[in-house]
Amino acid sequence: MKLYFAPMACSLAPHIVMRELDLEFRLVGVNNKTKKTTEGKDFLAVNPKGYVAALALPDGRILTEAPAILQYLADQSPQGQLAPAPTSRERPRLQEWLNFIATELHASASPLFDERIPDTVKAIYKDKLFKRFDFLANTLEHQDYLLVRYGVADPYLYTVLTWMPRFSIEIDQWPALHRYMKRIGARQAVLEAEAAERRIRIP
Repeated sequence: MKLYFAPMACSLAPHIVMRELDLEFRLVGVNNKTKKTTEGKDFLAVNPKGYVAALALPDGRILTEAPAILQYLADQSPQGQLAPAPTSRERPRLQEWLNFIATELHASASPLFDERIPDTVKAIYKDKLFKRFDFLANTLEHQDYLLVRYGVADPYLYTVLTWMPRFSIEIDQWPALHRYMKRIGARQAVLEAEAAERRIRIP
């Protein structure tokens, strides 16, 4: 498999999961501005949506969208127990968390990267994020991970939360989230993924 990524973008989540599961894969960096890859190709020919993550499967198909990729990877290696079985009663709970992260956190954080958006508008997005962080902190006061055990939703949440310092949002305002970030960030797969992304020079 081949994972198209941009450093510290949401593609970090599937990158972490691939290392957690010890899957064979190759990283291909993408310049978010020029859409050129480290292979010298046009990323838009890979994913016309124009954003990472994109996963090239062994049969040549391209899978996009972090929640879909994360579940696909977990199902390739069920012994890793990073997702409940597809037909289990617990699987919808994982999908619930992945959708929450994608729509309530990822989607609210993304506009904060845009320098064209005025601070007054960004304040609205931040207020929405703060309310969601209150909810998350309440959940993580009582459990170490989003589900009963560590799973694919956790690297996704971790990835989105790593963006917050760029927006002058201090996660330690929510002690449970701060502890959660320390817990996930100390995992070997996370450390290896972050180090690998720093080493690759993006064109």
